Amino acid sequence: MSEAVTQLTESLFMQLQGETFALLATVDAETNGPTSTAISWLYAVNPGTLRFAVDHRSRLVRNMMHNPKVTLTVFGGEKVYAVNGTARVAQDPLQDVPFKMCCFDVEVEAVRNALFYGAHLSSSPEYTRTLDFQAAEMLDGQVMSAMKKA
Repeated sequence: MSEAVTQLTESLFMQLQGETFALLATVDAETNGPTSTAISWLYAVNPGTLRFAVDHRSRLVRNMMHNPKVTLTVFGGEKVYAVNGTARVAQDPLQDVPFKMCCFDVEVEAVRNALFYGAHLSSSPEYTRTLDFQAAEMLDGQVMSAMKKA
């Protein structure tokens, strides 16, 4: 693990301007234990702020309302970044999307290379859509556009 910086690197910031996915770790509101979920509606507002949206019915919303400390794990370049911060509601509900979502901003407090010493990623993780590709692409566009306006 390397020393922490307090904002996103330029390359990580640029990566988070386009489609990517991350693991969002929160503290479970019921058990107080850790929980991690993959999210894809994520982008960097600026080097010190990440923004993401989740379905309002998700446990993640309740978790972050109970304890706003989060970690976003982002796979970028040859590294795995752990971005620690505090989440706050940016817009609830998120406007101009077809179902109720909650949009959060995360104030970046620390960014670390979380990959073990002496290793690098030889390729970034990839995912494919298992549902209607066109509908998913349209929804992605609506959500990202709404997040940028929030």
